[in-house]
Amino acid sequence: MRQWPKPAEGSWTEHYPDLGTGAISFEDSVSPEFFELEREAIFKRAWLNVGRVEQLRRTGSYFTKEIDAARTSIIVVRDRDGGVNAFHNVCRHRGNKLVWTDDPRAESAGVCRQFTCKYHGWRYGLDGELEFVQQPGEFFDLDAKDSGLVRVHCGVWNGFIFVNLAEEPPQTLREFLGPMVTALDDYPFDRMTEWYEFTADNRSNWKLFADAFQEYYHVPGLHPQQIPNAVRTGKGFECAHFQLDGPHRMVSTGGARRWTLPPEFMYPIERITRSGLVGPWESPELGDMPTGLNPGRVEPWGIDNFQIFPNIEILVYRGWYLLYRYWPTSYNTHRFEGMLCYQPARTVRERVEHEVSSVVFKEFALQDAGMLTGTQTALEQAYRSAGITRFPVNDQEILVRHFHHAVADWVDRYRTEVGVR
Repeated sequence: MRQWPKPAEGSWTEHYPDLGTGAISFEDSVSPEFFELEREAIFKRAWLNVGRVEQLRRTGSYFTKEIDAARTSIIVVRDRDGGVNAFHNVCRHRGNKLVWTDDPRAESAGVCRQFTCKYHGWRYGLDGELEFVQQPGEFFDLDAKDSGLVRVHCGVWNGFIFVNLAEEPPQTLREFLGPMVTALDDYPFDRMTEWYEFTADNRSNWKLFADAFQEYYHVPGLHPQQIPNAVRTGKGFECAHFQLDGPHRMVSTGGARRWTLPPEFMYPIERITRSGLVGPWESPELGDMPTGLNPGRVEPWGIDNFQIFPNIEILVYRGWYLLYRYWPTSYNTHRFEGMLCYQPARTVRERVEHEVSSVVFKEFALQDAGMLTGTQTALEQAYRSAGITRFPVNDQEILVRHFHHAVADWVDRYRTEVGVR
């Protein structure tokens, strides 16, 4: 991990010469062939966050996750010893999807003692072992010990549940996350259990929405009410700190607190409830924070946005956090998941503050999402009609540059390994 203060004259990008400063290619966002490589090189090999331990509060609690990019479905369950297991969601008898309700393509959750296939009644324990077969004498040399659910590598960091679909991951979860992310080890994510969740099917490549949230160069143009002149420099709005570590990235913002701005730069509901885009104006104290938070020691500090490769972002505010996930469904579509996580409200007023904050967040997220179909459409047209793939990226967009560079690195390594051109 390298950490650099930005010099008075110079740039963030110059500290990472491997990234270069030229235009970058967005062919990775418009090519169906490249997306097929991403499936194999990234989504079947990287550690993927699929949930939180709070979703598995008791023995037998489970949820399923559809990972279209890897063409698979998994079950995540808490076993009788308190551990968290993950399995491919398929019965070992005739391949029926094991856990589903009305629609086998929809995700589900619940509590059970066993998993029972609704087709022929085979049953599996919470540890994945095959426990019951209808009429076992009708089978030829059936080995029950070798017929349990197929296990998926599973790990937990700070309450975040990750899975890895590789036969043998080259790194442990902690090694994969690296020192920049694991420096958040002591952050009290487990205290923020009041959740507001959003999902949206977006008509753009998964990387384009991630790009929208890892640069703030767009803020004055797309969200002018968020960044008034009072907090702009002569060059516009600039972030206070950038940092790279392996395939992961982070950015810190600073500037005036939202509630110190003139009333005309706030929605009326924000002034009334004293809550908005940056959350409640007054949040319960969290105590000492880990050294990994605000690593640039920005003052006044606003937000830390940690982008964990490939498709999760954790945005830490004062007293609460946001979680984003981007799940590809094709080369030019993806499902976006957003989750706002607060400490449980102690009063009606605090509950209203949380709900107002989540609604204001959705408004700004829709502004970002509203650009993406236009971006995707134009990139595809430029690529197919004029062969244009490369576009300039500025210093405030260093994380965009790094992200596409990391994706290319993973795909290139895969190509070399399997001999694909």
